[in-house]
Amino acid sequence: MKRVTSNKGKKTPGVDGVVWKSAKDKWQAILSLRQHDYKALPLRRIYIPKKNGKKRPLSIPTMRDRAMQALYKLGLAPVAETTADRNSYGFRELRSCADAIAAGFNALSKPNSATWVYQADITGCFDNILKSWLLANIPMEKRILKQWLDAGYIENGLSYPTRKGTPQGGIISPMLANMALDGLEQAILDAVPRRHRVNFGRYADDLFVTAKSKMIIERYIIPACIKFLAVRGLEVSEEKSKITHIKDGFTFLGQTFRKRGNKLHITPSKEGVLSLIRRVGTLIRKHTNAPVITLIKKLNEVLRGWANYHRHVVSSEAFKRVDHYVYDQLWRMIKRKHPNKSKKWLTKKYWLAFGKKWLFSVSYNTKKKKKRIMHVIRVSSIGIKRHRKIKADANPYLAEFGSYFYQRRHNKDARLLLGLTSRQTRLALQQ
Repeated sequence: MKRVTSNKGKKTPGVDGVVWKSAKDKWQAILSLRQHDYKALPLRRIYIPKKNGKKRPLSIPTMRDRAMQALYKLGLAPVAETTADRNSYGFRELRSCADAIAAGFNALSKPNSATWVYQADITGCFDNILKSWLLANIPMEKRILKQWLDAGYIENGLSYPTRKGTPQGGIISPMLANMALDGLEQAILDAVPRRHRVNFGRYADDLFVTAKSKMIIERYIIPACIKFLAVRGLEVSEEKSKITHIKDGFTFLGQTFRKRGNKLHITPSKEGVLSLIRRVGTLIRKHTNAPVITLIKKLNEVLRGWANYHRHVVSSEAFKRVDHYVYDQLWRMIKRKHPNKSKKWLTKKYWLAFGKKWLFSVSYNTKKKKKRIMHVIRVSSIGIKRHRKIKADANPYLAEFGSYFYQRRHNKDARLLLGLTSRQTRLALQQ
């Protein structure tokens, strides 16, 4: 119940328009979750913008259906963790994008590491998984699962059936998609002759495979990938999938991997930095006439989330570039806001010295009438911190890993070791 009523979508209703706000609503909902008379309602179809300007369909279940999915997800989680690929990191407990990026570093950073990389793009992973495969292979109550898969959706007052796939927007959908792709790592390893060592990494449906030569990828890895996915009704996009030499570099989860000589560099992608810069510029222009404290809060949310996501790689130059841009744009804004004021006046009003740095700041009074100062963070001040990758075989549901996860949770750098929150990750990947 907490999973349904405390996340970002807690105020987004399904087709019935119901939102659980009060404690009474939640208690009544708990009492209504019964298996024998349960029937899923159709999904509410909405669209959210993608980075390329297109829109992604999102299907919103009702609150009751979300709660039922969350309940079954709790029961399915130990199975999903036990059968998961060793190097799968997306939508799994205590794993993060930082772990997937660290897996890429381990696979490519050594002097004798593989030099060729295959990135497979799966066409519409969520939307195209065969329902028959899910019903035959997901170990849960088939009647309940079939209702979720066959629920259909309503758009502009019209009802449409769902013929395949698991809808994006459902609580259990990421786990179902993950379980459909689990086994791909072993299928690739089995297809490649043993004398040719390969490495695999996957975050949800974003994956890479490294190999010593282009021939190994073309002869063994790509056919194994196509064969594995075909059984599940999925296809590899030939246009978007690519084979790259590590010297030319490739981008994975917003980071660019490139090797110069024997040294691997992982840096924030140029596209990601430019996207952040555009977002910051739009944010500043949009809030030119808003209270300064509102602008600072919005900016800090975006900058902190982006910097925390990228702080585990070689980000110093990108951080400096972002700081310079933010500084420049804020100066432009206050000059437009106060065209008749001198530079000295603007500096005194908006810029305060913190050590050797000048930060865009504003003073305000708290509810207790205490004076506080809020400033725009410098992403460079967040610093670079190497991420310690999770063990590939670690399973939070096995007693043998109890002490391992306890140490990770209680380490003084636990937030770094466990990666970012899902919201921080989502904001960073949207840049």
